[in-house]
Amino acid sequence: MPNSSPFIVLIPARMSSSRLPDKPLAEINGLPMVIRVAHQAQQSQAQSVVVATDDARIQTACEQHGIACVMTRADHQSGSDRLAEAAAQLQLPDETIVVNVQGDEPFIPPELINATAQVLAQHSHAVMGTAAHPIHTQADFLNPNVVKVVLNAAQDAQYFSRAPVPFFRDPPATLWQEAGALGQAIPNGQGLHPALRHIGIYSYRVGFLKQFPQLSAAPTENNESLEQLRVLWHGYRIAVHLTQEAPPAGVDTPEDLLRAQAHALSTAA
Repeated sequence: MPNSSPFIVLIPARMSSSRLPDKPLAEINGLPMVIRVAHQAQQSQAQSVVVATDDARIQTACEQHGIACVMTRADHQSGSDRLAEAAAQLQLPDETIVVNVQGDEPFIPPELINATAQVLAQHSHAVMGTAAHPIHTQADFLNPNVVKVVLNAAQDAQYFSRAPVPFFRDPPATLWQEAGALGQAIPNGQGLHPALRHIGIYSYRVGFLKQFPQLSAAPTENNESLEQLRVLWHGYRIAVHLTQEAPPAGVDTPEDLLRAQAHALSTAA
């Protein structure tokens, strides 16, 4: 990527997952999942990759595989809070760009990590960057587990929601056909595909990352259970990178883990 700005990757990882116990250490083709995530991140243009955890077992796994790791408190309410402590421990300068790569994304594309860092570097008005891709099926649009994002003309986030937004008062009959790709006219000719799925990857400047835990939680954040709404509630801006393709799905359940294990085996050299 030409003229790219430097950045580092921080990976928050904790053991307390209700749907998949000990998730960060779940084995995928011989490697703990958090190590696979770190290996993917190392293929990006990041200057360094560091895991931030509150569990000595994760720290041990990182040490065994040569992955940098910092220990953080166990009482953090969000991944962003954990990374704020990690950034302080690492004594990162306030202008450093940090990309938050979730510890349950073992196949995250390195190119997506790069793009999420650069969308923030290229938009000085924003305090965070993230990513989104078009939704092509009505089922995904209606699914509360698929987080939607609405953008403004500058491709900053206006709102994130689990609800189907924007609402189409008079949707064209062909709205959910596959033709509605990024950058193409939707069937009624009104511009870019209007429904976007938010991808849960974030970039921050360290100065704002350290400020984030001090911001009061937003009512919308509590209602939707989406921490990024705290940023919008307090009047800050989030720049959004648009991509045509959805990244491979993350791992939240035992069924997801079986799928990931099968995928890793099928793609192994």
